[in-house]
Amino acid sequence: MNSPPPMILLNPGPVTLSARVREAMLRPDLCHREPEFATLQSSLRARLLDVYALDPLAWAAVLMTGSGTAAVEAMISSLVPRGATLLVAENGVYGERIRTMAERHGIAVETARADWQGTIDLAGVRTALAANRAITHVAAVHHETTTGRLNDLAPLAALCCEFGVALLLDTVSSFGAEMLDFAHWPIAACAATANKCLHGVPGTSFVITRRAALAASDARRSLYLDLSAYLANQDGGGTPFTQSVQTFYALDEALAEFFDEGGWTARQATYRARQAVIRDTLAGLGVEPLLDATASSCVLQAFRLPAGLTYPALHDGLKAHGFVIYAGQGKLAAGIFRISAMGAITDGDLARLQAALVAEIGR
Repeated sequence: MNSPPPMILLNPGPVTLSARVREAMLRPDLCHREPEFATLQSSLRARLLDVYALDPLAWAAVLMTGSGTAAVEAMISSLVPRGATLLVAENGVYGERIRTMAERHGIAVETARADWQGTIDLAGVRTALAANRAITHVAAVHHETTTGRLNDLAPLAALCCEFGVALLLDTVSSFGAEMLDFAHWPIAACAATANKCLHGVPGTSFVITRRAALAASDARRSLYLDLSAYLANQDGGGTPFTQSVQTFYALDEALAEFFDEGGWTARQATYRARQAVIRDTLAGLGVEPLLDATASSCVLQAFRLPAGLTYPALHDGLKAHGFVIYAGQGKLAAGIFRISAMGAITDGDLARLQAALVAEIGR
């Protein structure tokens, strides 16, 4: 009897794993206090910097066990100095989440808020920066998966340079597949995770931080999420807390695969080709995208539900064909669905997806 094809995850993480990454988790059990783990951790940190060719004397990759949200919260709580104000440029769920993080940690926070389907409110950012000189950092989401929008960070970075403030970036859904200009944007840190564009598994996240920026911060608001403690321990070959060893193994193999395939530019090209197939197929079925392709990330795109078709019906129909898609969030929940292009997806999988979309939407 032929076994059914594997379930293909088209949600924005976790992703469908390659055989290489899945098998890596079967490596021998390892204590996180042993020198073999220190070697593994050091190698991961070095290669995470290599994703964007960063100088290890100026930058550090700080690894932790937790989701991408943990990395973002560690970044916010560790890098905004005491007595300073954080400005959050919001245009989706994850920008709003950053504001909530700041509030929970007692950080003074202002917002430049745009509609979920809109671009970053640059005029609002300028007004806030001009009015409040206590603002030291601006936080923004690079790829806001609420809508699939890839926020244009160059003009925001230019504003930060003009006012002498630093950028804190949520790159959870873009790191490893979208361009990040570490040379010209005033990035103090960015937070990301193993289980999205890098094709690892959930459980390992990380912050790429400018060493000088973290050293200049006096903020130690959390015990578990204290980036200064992680950095000091990891630079010395240790770790402050137990790490998820098997997910480190998975990231080790995922990074090897990532570089074997050509790095972030190759992954971006792969995602763009997949999204073009998906977008063209849905256009042929009369399904409208939420955003123009030029405004969307290569990683994930959002589409309007056709009249008369509910998300549960579409989700369950596609799942029966072996594909998992994602719902909209909040006020968009009833009107859109989202499809990601990450993970180990073959041309055959794409062809099956096209047939499944025709079967569920075209009938």
